[in-house]
Amino acid sequence: MAGNEFAGKTVMPFYTSGSSGIGGSAERLAELASSGDWLEGERFSSGAGDEAAEWAAGLGLQGRRS
Repeated sequence: MAGNEFAGKTVMPFYTSGSSGIGGSAERLAELASSGDWLEGERFSSGAGDEAAEWAAGLGLQGRRS
């Protein structure tokens, strides 16, 4: 996270996993970043490419640039 600037950015972490939950990873990333608007993360089962793509499309971020 060092050297990255998240001020003025909204960050929504997501990941795939066969069994593990996100635990406190999102909170720890936000602490390390020390800036940005960090939202709750989302977990997808491994191999959930279509499901993850549908979720991302539903965020309404297409065409947004920051």
